[in-house]
Amino acid sequence: MAKLTKDEVVEACARAAHEVNRAYCIALGDTSQVSWDEAPDWQKSSARLGAIGVIDHGNGPKDSHDSWLKQKEAEGWKYGPVKDAEKKEHPCFLPYGELPVAQRLKDRLFVNTVGSMAGALIPQADES
Repeated sequence: MAKLTKDEVVEACARAAHEVNRAYCIALGDTSQVSWDEAPDWQKSSARLGAIGVIDHGNGPKDSHDSWLKQKEAEGWKYGPVKDAEKKEHPCFLPYGELPVAQRLKDRLFVNTVGSMAGALIPQADES
């Protein structure tokens, strides 16, 4: 098996975490999440940045959310009751402690998925 580059590991981790979160949302009755292949570039970029935070900085769920929130703020997003990319509004644009439990669990799933994938893939990655 060929060694994976860092970018390939990040991409695989981001894709896996996105799909796990999508499955979780579907289980909760939220069918608004599209597959990784259909996701807009801004959403994929956000997942990649989240994966890098876990892989390179050891971000836990709160750290991951805080980084996501800071990035969204820099991009002009704000709180809104419904996720709306055109208006740049998101119902999770809140401090981690104010998120509903289901959303905090989503952060945990993201972090755990990235950690598991990275743990499986990094020994094969090209560290150079």
